[in-house]
Amino acid sequence: MKIASINVNGIRDAVDRGFLDWLAQQDVDVVCVQNIKAKSFELGDHILYPEGYEGYFLDAEEDGFSGVALYCRKIPKAIMYGLGFPQCDHEGRFLQADYERFSIVSFLMPDGSDQKAKQAFMEQYQEYLTKMSRKRREYILCGTWHIAHKTVDLANWSDNQLTSGFRPEERAWMDQVLGPTGFIDTFREINRDAGEYTWWPKLDQDVPRERQEGWRIDYQLVGPNFRRHVVDAWIDYDATFSEFAPLIIEYDLAL
Repeated sequence: MKIASINVNGIRDAVDRGFLDWLAQQDVDVVCVQNIKAKSFELGDHILYPEGYEGYFLDAEEDGFSGVALYCRKIPKAIMYGLGFPQCDHEGRFLQADYERFSIVSFLMPDGSDQKAKQAFMEQYQEYLTKMSRKRREYILCGTWHIAHKTVDLANWSDNQLTSGFRPEERAWMDQVLGPTGFIDTFREINRDAGEYTWWPKLDQDVPRERQEGWRIDYQLVGPNFRRHVVDAWIDYDATFSEFAPLIIEYDLAL
C-alpha cells in the first residue's frame, strides 16, 4: 500500500500545472490532499473523481481558503468529516477514511499567520491525538503540520528560531506528539538525512529543489504498532505543480 500526501495550495491551479497528470502516473492507493482553496461543488468531475479514484472533500466555510480531500482507490467503510470543534471543522482541516483495520487522515494545521489561533488549534488537536493513541484502531495521519520538528528539518534553522513553524513552543508540541503521545514519524524511520524538504518559501523552479533552502513540514504519522509496516519513504521532488512536494510512504499492508 502506498499513501501520498500533498499540499496543492489551490487545487485548480495545481490541476492547471499537472496535478492530475501526476496522479495518473502514480501507483498510489490513497492521496491525502491539503489546501484545496475551493468549494468542492465548484469543481468539475475530472477533479472530484479522477480515473480510478473516489474523491472526498471537506471545504472551508471561507472562500479560497484551506480545505482537505482524500482520493481513494478502494471505497472506505466510512468517512469522518472534522473533529467537532469549530476552528477545525469550519476551516476544513480534518478528513478521515475508515478501512477495516485502520484509518487514513488528511490534515491541515493552521499556518501560523495568526499564532494565537494556531496555538489554540494545537491545544485542541492534542486532546484528540491523545484519545486516538488510546484506541485499538490504528491511524495514519497525513498532511501539512506547518512545524519543522528538528534542526535537520529546515535550512538556516538558526535564523528561524522565532519564525512560525520553528518556534520553541511548536517544536515542544511536536516533541509531545512524537514522544509521550506515542506517534511515529514514518519518513524518519527510513531517511535520517538532512536536506530533505517538502516546502520551499522561496521556490526557484530553475534550481533543483533538493539544493534549495526548504522546510520539512509535511508528515505521515502512525502509532508504534505500525512502525514495523513502514517499508519505504520518499519525497517526489520532480512533482512541480505546487511549492510543496508530495510525501509518499509505502506500507506492507493492503487496504
